[in-house]
Amino acid sequence: MVAQTWVVRAQNLPEHARNPIHTDAGAQAAGFPRALVAGVTTYAYLTHPLVADAGLEWLQHGGGEVRFRSPVFEHDALRLVPVPTDDATVVEARVGDEERPRVTFVAVAHAGPPPAIRSGEALRTRQIRLEGEFGDEYGSRAGDDLALYAREGVVHPAVWPALANHIVHVDVARGSWIHTRSIIRHHALARVGAVAHVHATVVERFRRSGDRALLDVRIEVDGEPVATLEHEAIIDASSR
Repeated sequence: MVAQTWVVRAQNLPEHARNPIHTDAGAQAAGFPRALVAGVTTYAYLTHPLVADAGLEWLQHGGGEVRFRSPVFEHDALRLVPVPTDDATVVEARVGDEERPRVTFVAVAHAGPPPAIRSGEALRTRQIRLEGEFGDEYGSRAGDDLALYAREGVVHPAVWPALANHIVHVDVARGSWIHTRSIIRHHALARVGAVAHVHATVVERFRRSGDRALLDVRIEVDGEPVATLEHEAIIDASSR
């Protein structure tokens, strides 16, 4: 994959205020200077150079691992810088003139077959229609200006970690929480308006710089997987 640097100003979407860490008051209560931008929004920005280069092919078969190393704050000027390697493209989210990335995404062209969900604490399966905040407009609302999603009627790739975050928010988190890492694999294109079945299991609960949970998430449309994730979060920001 050969991708170009892209620049955007980070912003939160209205629905992210459900997690207080994405408001100034909630972030300051957790020890931060101002609202943290949702990790899934930063991920949406990270995918922009990849989709601009590879289009539907990456959306259908690609994936990678995103790690949130330090916060991106609302209104930060982000540079999304692709760094090609021998077997992947590392996209780095840098703020302003900083050279040290706040977030990294090690992207691959082919994510491979869906893994089995591991044993653990199975959560209730959710049925969610892929529209609105879980449709093709996620990126455009956050500042990703690629027209491909609306033109092709396909779901934005940020929807997959957004659905995993939804499960964390409603079933696992305690108050403010922080998305820290995801391995995301694409297995098929998903059309806007389809109904997704989201299966999730809490594989592990542990403590490292706060109380954390590790989830396996499998998202299916018409009985077939469209995306799978290994998804990690600090589930109580006050425990950091």
